Amino acid sequence: MTEVLPGAEVHADGAPPADPFALARAWLPPDEDPERPRVTLSTIGEDGYPDARTVLLSAFDESGFAFHTARDSRKVAELAALPRAGIVVLWPDFGRQLLVRGDVVRDDDGPAAAAWAARSDYLRRLARLNTGELAALPLAERVSRWAAWTEDPAAGPAGSWVGFRLRPREMTFWAASARTASRRLQYVRTGGGWRCRPLPG
Repeated sequence: MTEVLPGAEVHADGAPPADPFALARAWLPPDEDPERPRVTLSTIGEDGYPDARTVLLSAFDESGFAFHTARDSRKVAELAALPRAGIVVLWPDFGRQLLVRGDVVRDDDGPAAAAWAARSDYLRRLARLNTGELAALPLAERVSRWAAWTEDPAAGPAGSWVGFRLRPREMTFWAASARTASRRLQYVRTGGGWRCRPLPG
């Protein structure tokens, strides 16, 4: 019986897939899937040191990888100062990683509203209530305010809600294997498309 390797496209003989977005679509869930992937988002801090945190991947297409966050967060300030970032999507059960590097732009209001509507009650509550004022309160008061909050169904996204889109200039697909070395396919954007090369894992 032939072993099906995790990330088989990365290990396959012959020419790799020409379009990294097609390969990413094969790995990532569709945008309508409520279980959004958790990705590590890396930025450069205002002190020049790298910074990282986990966010949800809201959506993905050829225009880039969308994520949403609080307008007054540190990551937003860092992206305003240097609009470049990287993300890592990890599938620990399948021995796969997708690494993306590129430029970051503000996302449109339409996709941001769609992402808001798809968020859980917990995350919408977090976007509206998770302020410095709340964080400074005693635990009992934080619990009370959290429990008392109800959402107006007619209300749109929280005022703090803002979206960004990472436009890739490099996409790297990494796959493990139980019977050979891990391997990467690195795609680098060129003027007319993408250049791909295999790399050691």
